[in-house]
Amino acid sequence: MTPQTATTETPRRMPAPPPFPAFHAPGTPEPASEVSTVHREVSYAIAVGFRRLAMDIWLPRETAGPVPVVVWIHGGAFQLGDRRELPPTFPKDSVFRLLNEAGIACATVDYRHALEAPFPAQLHDLKAAVRYLREHADVLGIDPGRIGAWGESAGGHLAALLGVTGTREDLEGGLGASGHSSAVSAVVDFYGVSSLPDMPPMDMPAGLMSGPLVAAVPPGMTMEPGPMLVGGTADPDLLAAASPLGHVTPGAAPFLLIHGDSDGLVRFPKASCWPRR
Repeated sequence: MTPQTATTETPRRMPAPPPFPAFHAPGTPEPASEVSTVHREVSYAIAVGFRRLAMDIWLPRETAGPVPVVVWIHGGAFQLGDRRELPPTFPKDSVFRLLNEAGIACATVDYRHALEAPFPAQLHDLKAAVRYLREHADVLGIDPGRIGAWGESAGGHLAALLGVTGTREDLEGGLGASGHSSAVSAVVDFYGVSSLPDMPPMDMPAGLMSGPLVAAVPPGMTMEPGPMLVGGTADPDLLAAASPLGHVTPGAAPFLLIHGDSDGLVRFPKASCWPRR
């Protein structure tokens, strides 16, 4: 018998997979109306352990160059809602459509709710959304120097925070695109809360939030929006840190504030006490 020579072979390694992305490119828009096209379900921030954060980007069809863009931020007491929902008194898609008719793009954005992550997660999310828009401004045909924020209720609160923290590196967070400013040029705040420590308890109608809607709320967790936002505590320092009023500087963006004096949920003027200047 012929002796066999023993050989050893180095195991072949599979090529390393590419790194997971921190966001996705906008993709291809779809027609939405005679005046609008929409990039839907755009993942603007992807983070381990959390759902992907999405935005829809509504673009005007008729443009003569890069257009300004408004970041729309939905309300819901930091507990409910998503980017597709407008206040019940608004016609469906009306904010996005009317902005497009005026030649303005609109990015309507999801963010993490209070029980998904406490503040400042919500602000980090929205800052990532603004940076994403600047990262892809050329592809989208938007002007990175003209980005505004508009929100209602909790969204108004968060839009205001964007407007007063544009230069705060400690509040940027690390999500999504980097290397761009998260500052906005203007803010429209519909009945947002400027100071959470000064917000009285919400006078919610009986049955408004009950049954299956609250079945996943941890036992003992407050249903008050401000305390829930900061982890379930009424600590005035934490509430102040999560309030736009505590971050106002002379360099803040210009604001348009709109608040009804008969608002039964976010009472005026107790919850809306911006300084005059």
